Amino acid sequence: MAKIVLGSVDKVYAGGVKAVDGLSLEIRDGEFMVLVGPSGCGKSTALRMIAGLEDISGGSIAIGDRVVNDLAPKDRDIAMVFQNYALYPHMSVEQNLAFGLQLRGMPKQEIKQRVTEAAKMLGLEPYLKRKPAALSGGQRQRVAMGRAIVREPQAFLMDEPLSNLDAKLRVSMRASLNQLHERLGVTTVYVTHDQVEAMTLGDRVCVLREGKLQQVDTPQRLFDNPVNLFVAGFIGSPSMNFVTARLIRDGGAHIDFAGYKLPVPDALFSAKPGLDAYFDREVIVGIRPSDFEDAGHAKPDWAKIPVKARVTEELGSEINVIFTIDAPPVVHKDTADLAHDATEGEEDTAIPLIDNKALWTARVNARSTVRPGNDLELAVDTRSLHFFDPESGLAVGHTAAAEVDLEKATA
Repeated sequence: MAKIVLGSVDKVYAGGVKAVDGLSLEIRDGEFMVLVGPSGCGKSTALRMIAGLEDISGGSIAIGDRVVNDLAPKDRDIAMVFQNYALYPHMSVEQNLAFGLQLRGMPKQEIKQRVTEAAKMLGLEPYLKRKPAALSGGQRQRVAMGRAIVREPQAFLMDEPLSNLDAKLRVSMRASLNQLHERLGVTTVYVTHDQVEAMTLGDRVCVLREGKLQQVDTPQRLFDNPVNLFVAGFIGSPSMNFVTARLIRDGGAHIDFAGYKLPVPDALFSAKPGLDAYFDREVIVGIRPSDFEDAGHAKPDWAKIPVKARVTEELGSEINVIFTIDAPPVVHKDTADLAHDATEGEEDTAIPLIDNKALWTARVNARSTVRPGNDLELAVDTRSLHFFDPESGLAVGHTAAAEVDLEKATA
């Protein structure tokens, strides 16, 4: 096992296209680090540079105590698992697992032992004599992982290994990956565009955008304390609701937007230093769908707002209520990038805006009787409000955001 350190790594392609821009990241020994972000954010490029499959244009990469900038992939002591499995179709499962070790000239007895252990760990023992064509997608992916495991490398690099599997199988494979990492404890770098995978697998998650590191933290802290509008909107499903509001003093602190007035608890001013500077100014407010509830099932002290449900999604354990507010969508580069990613590859957006009104989502208890077209009183947990600067998009009071502001001011 070994830690992996990226120091100001750049990747510039012909024509000056910068796929990775000054990426500095330390992946701890034995850590499961997930790189996540929208298409084209540079996550796969970063992984391929760690593997040595892409040359770096600047900076340094160290695996363990060695700088590996100029080392060939085979000399970096890493093992990769790809999206497309990359199995040899003419070989049995057993031969696929053993092939890389045979190339390295390992003794037959040790090869046999490693293959047997990996097959047992992955539940592949009944399939050792089968060819890949006779396996399901999940079984093939387990063979690909087994081939990496038998190497006993310093690090595993995984590039969207579950994306070809159906939804139910992805869930079980995520659980298998978690168990494998618990057992092996090998440093793992995992690339995905699926934030559910990122949140459930990662010890820490690194959010990338346009080749730049946005934030790296534990999944829960990313959810609770996003550094900017982009991370706030990217992490969480359904995504965070945004609105431009005015912070006012009126018998206490309130935010005023779309005909609603919500109280801002005093504790938020302590938790978010600098928030009081936005009094009598506009600020972007974020509310997660999970911080709403049908007022009939909420705590009595939560603030209330009346809405009309336009669409309801009944999910069994909860209901997503989609409604409009009498305010335009937030216009900012961060939110524009999120909207572009959500509709990339589609000819049209999913739902046209109604009279330029923002579309919001609330997640409420399944016992709610709300139906499309119903009037509904929603309760809001205002202790969990998020605030963002309208110009920079940075989270108000976030330590990392304050550091970014300071860097810009002194640049």
